Amino acid sequence: MIEEFSKFPGIGKKSAQRLAMYLFRSKDQDFQKFVDAVVALKRDLHSCQICYNITEKAICSICGSEKRDKSVICVVEEASDILHIERANEFRGVYHVLGGVLMPLKGIYKEELRIQELLERVKTGNVLEVILALNPDTEGDTTSLMLMKELERFPLKVTRLARGIPIGGDLEFSDDATIGRAMAGRITVK
Repeated sequence: MIEEFSKFPGIGKKSAQRLAMYLFRSKDQDFQKFVDAVVALKRDLHSCQICYNITEKAICSICGSEKRDKSVICVVEEASDILHIERANEFRGVYHVLGGVLMPLKGIYKEELRIQELLERVKTGNVLEVILALNPDTEGDTTSLMLMKELERFPLKVTRLARGIPIGGDLEFSDDATIGRAMAGRITVK
């Protein structure tokens, strides 16, 4: 069990040992609830047929909503990114989950990502804007550049999330690239 927990992202050997010991000491009914939840996760959840978000139905609640603006697609790396964007309660469009980013050194090329599915959505839908909400790291930037190139042939606006110093952040603790991007992406207030 420790070995299996160690395979989880962010779980080291000590944390895996604590989790295994917790399960070992748990009451039978609590342990069974845990087992049932794991089985239900694999049995009941799957990817949305449109955007690849996690859902219990064929189409997720976001893609199925009449209140969402289907002309704006926000592209994210993983389904978990949708939760973070939704918590901000600012975005009213729909999503597209790529399933990762380009990582040639790890054998992840554009064919492994859901890029063709995105291009098909853009081609067949009335899409006016694609927002690239990929992580601001080397892989996310590389993937964004490749997507911008792929989307050039469509008559739509392609945008990226703004970057800069977070609310409550101090210049003193910000790295040079973050300060540089914040300066380059500054907004006019007067």
